[in-house]
Amino acid sequence: MPTEQARVHPLVQMLIDLTAGAAGGVACVVTGQPFDTIKVKMQTFPTMYQGFFDCSVKTYQQEGMHGLYQGTTPALLANVAENAVLFACYGFCQQLVRQLFGLGNVQELSDLHSAIAGSFSSVFSSMVLCPTELVKCRMQALHEMKVTGQTALSRHSSTWTVVKAIFHSEGPLGFFQGLTSTWLREVPGYFFFFGGYEVSRSFFLQAGQSKEELGALPVTVSGGIGGAAFWLAVYPIDSVKSRIQVLSMAGRQDGFLLSFLHILRTEGFMPLYCGLMPTVIRALPSNGALFLAYELTQKKLTSLAERTT
Repeated sequence: MPTEQARVHPLVQMLIDLTAGAAGGVACVVTGQPFDTIKVKMQTFPTMYQGFFDCSVKTYQQEGMHGLYQGTTPALLANVAENAVLFACYGFCQQLVRQLFGLGNVQELSDLHSAIAGSFSSVFSSMVLCPTELVKCRMQALHEMKVTGQTALSRHSSTWTVVKAIFHSEGPLGFFQGLTSTWLREVPGYFFFFGGYEVSRSFFLQAGQSKEELGALPVTVSGGIGGAAFWLAVYPIDSVKSRIQVLSMAGRQDGFLLSFLHILRTEGFMPLYCGLMPTVIRALPSNGALFLAYELTQKKLTSLAERTT
């Protein structure tokens, strides 16, 4: 994770974190996109599929491999943008938390402090995540929306076609459908995400060893644990967000609270956990890859910056 670099200018360090976060975002999507597609389908249409395996098989039979990777382009944009901003802001938020708790430097931050800093960072990353994730979710559920007669778009519509449809029917603000739900998911979620990661790294430490000295395996496992902690903590919120973003293709949806209460009243609580299994399965390798790519890129770029200053 970012630490104070005495020989690297703060602006350069932020650019390094931005680049490293983007690299982590790419690694996350490459390793987990099919699982994410199944998650969105099961969240939005919980009665259409009997489970993870059923949804996976039917998606492959009806749409082929392309269906499992539907929305990859906006997913890449979403994850690269989100993680670039998230990790770039994380260093700033670490300094903010340090000052709030009266600590001398960021090395004194506890795992709890790091979790709080990560939570603060998500306020900013949500702003760039929401528009791209909206396009991704709609593309992933195009087949189901077409089958149920809720969209005129073809199930093979391109990313640009979906973007144009949103702009023409809803205007620029339409890209921020579900922003409140995104904040409600991200702010508490990233507390558990960074908290789980840091606590797990602390568990792997040997006597006299620093976290920066941990190898690839502990970093990957810790990243997976952080990702799983994120989804286990906020999954019902994400289910509501997915429905708002996908079903708004057919007309304006109620806000988070009314949508949440409507689901509870008409379907009960369990549909809010539909798709949890593929999500947690995906979180382990994809977030492990995210943190590994981030840490390796951050260390390499910081080392290069130190040698040129």
